[in-house]
Amino acid sequence: MNCSGSALSNTNYSATTIAGTGAGAGGCIPLPPPHLRHSRRASSSPLFQFQSRFIHPLTSKNCKPLRATTTSTISCSSNIEKAKLLRRILDSPGVHQGPACFDALSANLVQSAGFPLCFTSGFSISASRLGLPDTGYLSYGEMIDQGQLITQSVGIPVIGDADNGYGNAMNVKRTVKGYISAGFAGIILEDQVSPKACGHTQGRKVVSREEAVMRIKAAVDARNESGSDIVIVARTDSRQALSLDEALYRSRAFADAGADVVFIDALASKQEMEAFCQVSPLVPKMANMLEGGGKTPILTPLELEDIGYKIVAYPLSLIGVSIRAMQDSLTAIKGGRIPPPGSMPSFEEIKDILGFNTYYEEEKRYTTSTDQLLSKRDSSGNPFSGIWSRTLRIKITGRDGAEKLDLRIPAGFLDGITNIVPALGGVNLKKLLDNATEETGGKLLDFNDRMGDRIQVFLE
Repeated sequence: MNCSGSALSNTNYSATTIAGTGAGAGGCIPLPPPHLRHSRRASSSPLFQFQSRFIHPLTSKNCKPLRATTTSTISCSSNIEKAKLLRRILDSPGVHQGPACFDALSANLVQSAGFPLCFTSGFSISASRLGLPDTGYLSYGEMIDQGQLITQSVGIPVIGDADNGYGNAMNVKRTVKGYISAGFAGIILEDQVSPKACGHTQGRKVVSREEAVMRIKAAVDARNESGSDIVIVARTDSRQALSLDEALYRSRAFADAGADVVFIDALASKQEMEAFCQVSPLVPKMANMLEGGGKTPILTPLELEDIGYKIVAYPLSLIGVSIRAMQDSLTAIKGGRIPPPGSMPSFEEIKDILGFNTYYEEEKRYTTSTDQLLSKRDSSGNPFSGIWSRTLRIKITGRDGAEKLDLRIPAGFLDGITNIVPALGGVNLKKLLDNATEETGGKLLDFNDRMGDRIQVFLE
């Protein structure tokens, strides 16, 4: 269905069929002109009142379909600018959740889980890329490099954490243009001094009110000069650095300067959050649900929407659970075990998540006669041909007879087996496989390790 007459008229959209509304049956919700883009309060339109609270408005054609939580969806073809797509999300009803990613893999997982957008987290990127705290170590160049890898890997819009713009107003202009080139749909700019740090940590300091506003004006100018539609999210850290009144004043000034979304970090109560959402009511508000003990109370999406928020970030969930999972895995490995089967995906699942199966299918389109000849030769003369289709079963039984492990992995994963079961170190499994018969179910190994546990390896 073509949304002719809208700002995106050359794009194919499928929008929810709305009976009895101004959109018309089967019609598209048009993108409003720039001067009306902030007029999106749910109470202002029968259409918005009809729509459900939570929607996943989009999916890119070249990505796995995103699972919508309701029947209200807006889909986008892959050739749409992601910034325009993000604006369409902001113009749609409901509150929109965006977990924060830190690399291409985490961004892909966010997309596959069905979220309509995601954020990048400077906190998490500093942790994963540098192994350092979010205290100003990350540079503009490093954030651009990481951002490109993220935005190029997904079809959903990504809102990039740009810290304090990496300098004065002129640096902010360069930062905005760099983030546009890197493929970001939105950019978050804050008013901290350099070096900046996480807004929920101690000792926050902000620049003057005038300089803070000038940074946002510079960002708007950079967007206009670039001919882009990148969404500018203006953040203030003045709630903790100065006062709530100052934070409210700056938010209003940022909106007047042209910010598309405003955000006060580290608000300390639900009452403060309500006061914030009364400022510039036509401008969308962003919430930051810092997990694990931040200054802001954790509210449900329903509660956030009722207060007046439009988008909400979850900055630490992915990096936090990753840290704990790696710690638990390392503890298991150090103890001579592997992580329990339920704590990690199977190898087949990992391959599917990373796109191996998609790659293999696409690779078939470019197979040459030489490739086919080599493949036939391997299948007839190589004792390890088809090894990935065979499975090793590793079973460990404790001295007390209790089963400690019963795991199946691809036989081709030979080099990694000793990382899973260190007791197999020094065993020539390749030779054992070479001498094994083609019949499945054969036992390759059966011995007791130094701790008295019985270790058995079967070929299936």
